[in-house]
Amino acid sequence: MRIKTGLAVVLLAALATGCTTVSAPRTAADCAADNQMMQTTLYFGLNRPAGEAITAAEWQSFVDGDVTPRFRDGLTVFDARGQWLGNDGKVAREASKALMLIHGKDARSNSDIEALRGIYKSRFAQESVMRVDQKVCVQF
Repeated sequence: MRIKTGLAVVLLAALATGCTTVSAPRTAADCAADNQMMQTTLYFGLNRPAGEAITAAEWQSFVDGDVTPRFRDGLTVFDARGQWLGNDGKVAREASKALMLIHGKDARSNSDIEALRGIYKSRFAQESVMRVDQKVCVQF
């Protein structure tokens, strides 16, 4: 009997916590105009086609010298592992960096993001830098 009562209490507690109300908007469409922004995530491979991998110091120099001046309000960098089908038809796997930027939907931000992609590809002999964009609702 004690086990059944304990189980009933646990189930009631679980049900009660599942019924809490969240006041934050669920989608960008439900978001106040002042909170609507864009989230762009860029994926940078850390292997060069020939030679040494891109070092932590080289990556940080790119962030400090090229990314930060364009996105001074802030950014987030994640370590990642990437895999894709290269132009040569072979699957490539490598350590990567993901750079997440939260920004306005404006021509300057887009131009700055495209500049970063071009600089990185040129400087480190990369085939591509993947870009993923989505509308987000941001609250500070």
